[in-house]
Amino acid sequence: MNIVMFLAPFSLGLGLLAVAAFWWSLKAGQYEDPAGDAARILVEDPEDRPIA
Repeated sequence: MNIVMFLAPFSLGLGLLAVAAFWWSLKAGQYEDPAGDAARILVEDPEDRPIA
């Protein structure tokens, strides 16, 4: 029973930390242009290729 008293607040704290990190990523604009990011992967840019 003692372990439950430790793990329950710990798991709630981790959950709140995850929600806070997600909220921060929304406010920081991490999800603003998903269509542009998806299209940018397909562009062949010679400057992005590694030097042999």
